[in-house]
Amino acid sequence: MEQINSTLGQVHPGVTVLDEREVGVLLALQKRGWSIKAISRELGLSRNTVRGWLNRGLLKGRSGIGRPRKLAGEEAYLLQQFKAGVRNGDVLRQQLAEKGVSVGIRTVERVVEGLRREARCADAATLRFETEPGKQLQIDFGEKWLVVAGERVKAFVFVATLGFSRRTFARIYPAMRQQYWLEGLEAALHHFGGATEECLVDNAKALVLHWKEDVANYHAEFEAFCRHWGMRPRACRPYRPRTKGKVENGVKYVKANALGRLSYDTWEVLHAHLNWWITEVADARIHGTTHERPIDRFESETASLLPLGSQVSYLKVRKVNRKVTGDCRVELDTNRYSIPYQLVGQDVKLEVIAGEMTVLWRGKPVAEHTLLPGRFGDVQVPGHMDGLVRKTYNRPEPNELQRPLSHYEAAVGE
Repeated sequence: MEQINSTLGQVHPGVTVLDEREVGVLLALQKRGWSIKAISRELGLSRNTVRGWLNRGLLKGRSGIGRPRKLAGEEAYLLQQFKAGVRNGDVLRQQLAEKGVSVGIRTVERVVEGLRREARCADAATLRFETEPGKQLQIDFGEKWLVVAGERVKAFVFVATLGFSRRTFARIYPAMRQQYWLEGLEAALHHFGGATEECLVDNAKALVLHWKEDVANYHAEFEAFCRHWGMRPRACRPYRPRTKGKVENGVKYVKANALGRLSYDTWEVLHAHLNWWITEVADARIHGTTHERPIDRFESETASLLPLGSQVSYLKVRKVNRKVTGDCRVELDTNRYSIPYQLVGQDVKLEVIAGEMTVLWRGKPVAEHTLLPGRFGDVQVPGHMDGLVRKTYNRPEPNELQRPLSHYEAAVGE
């Protein structure tokens, strides 16, 4: 007891007494590189409390003090059930009662609260990692309200960041459609002069359809785009956007710095300002993590990028497969185009060159369309339905027995 009292005596006045588990969380976050301020904010403790316990290390200051713990010896069982997914305090209390341990709900909740706090810290803690030159490109979209040509509009800014050098590319688009994801990504590749081994994205529906057993199912168009440029698609796990923290920070930087001024005379002025900002500001500033200028660091990354060579633009020559729907249509970029009704249910290939789409079936063209500029449009070629709708023939004139009764009434006078 004297040893315990002497241990507690080392705690400075105003420092909250923590148990072993809580101090363990402090030390775990410190090992991950968290600052005292970040730990204080995350756990809801004062900085003096965090600083005091980190200086003293892991001490069992509360062991044997106060009233006996009713759940002594059951900590391992509760931790096992918590990790298995039993998070409700009352359910845990019921399971303890089945084991012959009778305690109140508040007693269980106090233990569960510590486990929940530790789980939140483990989920929030992120290990910083640096990618090799030419390894990874991260892309994302951000939104910001601006005034352009006197009109308040929502601008969607596409941002791409190289993982090694932190060079940033940004461009404004009217929406976050798949077409603009691919346009922005291709423009970024040409801006950097090469492609990376992999492209890290979030779980936007335009790029990632769904996850199944920890495997991302990518949109066929996005996969074809990456294959065209020799990249490998990679997606963040659901609810883990900080995996692509480099571009997340890049989006915040673009919105706060490049688009800090909220009013622009025209769209042309806005685009020109963004292009100037990329080279004169973003490339030339000293990055907070690398402590180097991105343009200088990029010099050692250029040789590691996959050369674009004479590869034609994917957006000018697009080849995708589609199945003809029951209403004789194929869909591309949310717009629908008619196909001859004889091909319903068949797989066809769409080739898009300079805004013109050719539909091929077994290598032969069966339809041609000009791409629509908007969304949810529908193009119907009358000839594609010939033979499907039955013709209405002229019915013969009714015979005498089929004449209206009024004719007979006129003939007899009434």
